Amino acid sequence: MKKNLPRLIAALALLWILSAWRAPSDKEGAMAVHAFARLPLIAGGRVQPLDSLARNTLLQIREKQTVNTAPWEGRAQTLSASEWLLEMFFKQELADTRPVFRILHTEVKGLLGLPLDADASKLTDGKHFSWNQVAPKLGEVREEARRAGAVEESARTPYDRALLQLWNSVGLYMRLQNTVQPQNSKDWEKDLQRFVEAVPAGREAAKDQQAGKPHNEAALEKLITELQRASVMKEIAPALVIPPSQPGAGVEGWVRTDEAIFQIARGEPVPPALRAYASMGTAFRSGDAVAFKAAVEAYKEQLAPYGHALLNKGKREQVFNHLAPFYKALVLYVVAGLCVLVFTLAPGRLAVLLETGRLLTLMTLFVHSSGLIYRMVLEGRPPVTNLYSSAIFIGWGACVLGLLLERVWKNGIGILVSSSAGFLTLIIAHNLSLSGDTMEMMRAVLDTNFWLATHVVVVTLGYSATFVAGLLAVLYVLLGVFTRSLTQELAKSLVKMVYGIICFAALFSFVGTVLGGIWADQSWGRFWGWDAKENGALMIVLWNALFLHARWGGIARERGLMSLAIAGNIVTAWSWFGVNMLGIGLHSYGFMSAAFTWLMLFVTSQLVLIGFASLPNRFWRSAGAAA
Repeated sequence: MKKNLPRLIAALALLWILSAWRAPSDKEGAMAVHAFARLPLIAGGRVQPLDSLARNTLLQIREKQTVNTAPWEGRAQTLSASEWLLEMFFKQELADTRPVFRILHTEVKGLLGLPLDADASKLTDGKHFSWNQVAPKLGEVREEARRAGAVEESARTPYDRALLQLWNSVGLYMRLQNTVQPQNSKDWEKDLQRFVEAVPAGREAAKDQQAGKPHNEAALEKLITELQRASVMKEIAPALVIPPSQPGAGVEGWVRTDEAIFQIARGEPVPPALRAYASMGTAFRSGDAVAFKAAVEAYKEQLAPYGHALLNKGKREQVFNHLAPFYKALVLYVVAGLCVLVFTLAPGRLAVLLETGRLLTLMTLFVHSSGLIYRMVLEGRPPVTNLYSSAIFIGWGACVLGLLLERVWKNGIGILVSSSAGFLTLIIAHNLSLSGDTMEMMRAVLDTNFWLATHVVVVTLGYSATFVAGLLAVLYVLLGVFTRSLTQELAKSLVKMVYGIICFAALFSFVGTVLGGIWADQSWGRFWGWDAKENGALMIVLWNALFLHARWGGIARERGLMSLAIAGNIVTAWSWFGVNMLGIGLHSYGFMSAAFTWLMLFVTSQLVLIGFASLPNRFWRSAGAAA
């Protein structure tokens, strides 16, 4: 039984993964929530299902993909993102009572007049609040947001940043509620029909007024009122949900609901999609599951002439969202790492845990790779297209390198590296996903699969390798200073690992940087411009070269080389992440205070480890570390 334990645990992990590998389906007689969530729209410049729109919006507003309807109670109903989206579209008065706004800053709560702590009588847990609780003070929030927005980004206070985050959430909320109908419309199907019937008379009245003739003032006023509601929607600029009248028009042919309303006012026919969503709204508000499903299916039939790829894209992306491969990989990385850590307490008696860690890490690499490939197929892009996907890919590369090390040395160090690097990078990716859609449309200058598949992939593998070398050096220092397990044999093995990985990192970072220069020459007309990102990439190449020369020339020995490898973590983190947060240069994503704080904490931790590495031998518990 003991020998079969690793296989049993791996089999259970596989069952857990496969349990989600299916398209979500609706129960017979229930609302066709999942079928609705697969319907396509254009948001962020790309085709995506309503499911992705709901999840991405919730992540930005609430930092979760579900809604707890009553967090102040011990047990409360949890809504999925798609269920919440239906309420946002068609039962807005109910959606406005859901506590989705995450507000933690005390001064912001004070500005809104909200309770500071949990208070069941006021329907709050002290952290999450509803639209009805936030809306009365929107005027004050707007003015404060204007003031905070005028402040230099790096000089904003925590209060300013919390306020701007709330104002951004308010904008996302209003945009979502105005996606398929004007906000707070109680019966959009009837309102739409009245508007369509009023258009001919309103248009005639408008023509007579412009000609200076007597006109029907009531008809004109009715038309203007409806167009004013559409104008409000236009200012909010929601997603595009109305497909083009002629199939094959592409992404550019899609329009927003407000644009469709203005087209109707100009005498054009009512888009079938507009009526379809109105029918869905009527059925959902009345609780008629049969009618709602029929309306969804009818709209899918309307979309059939546009090609099956449009609907299949929504279904595939919904499955990807439901599967959540990177979350599952994160959990498995933790379990695999814990197995190896427990193994180190008694290597003789707990060898079965090392084998369990190996199998779980292989399983995790499979999940991680499947997620990467699935995402590539969805986007039609190479694995790295933005900062989020670079974190996913760096973790994948580190896992592969760790398993290669484990195959050679078979001492658990490679598994520990794979699990640690995988876990940390996926945590970073999760936090990056809170800023919005992770598959957003790329800027035109970067929109080339060839260079994304060559320069970006190669240089990112260089990042992965440098981080792996730094992580091995961190293990060397921690084991040497705080434990007695760093034997002379293990110390030499770690040094060999670091040296081999740095050779790999130097090659890939150099080749990747040269390829980036060629791409820059084609895109911007110069091979090198001393851009912040270019400087960062050059720093990695030079630092890896410095490490190799220090070793070849005998300038640094074991602990000196490990200190250099740890310092490589700082250089690589700055090049990969830091320069993107500066707010300057051609590769900038804008200054982010939270990212800057964590980056500085990471740098500090690495400097402390370098300090430990420099301590005299008498402060090291392990005798196997060379001076």
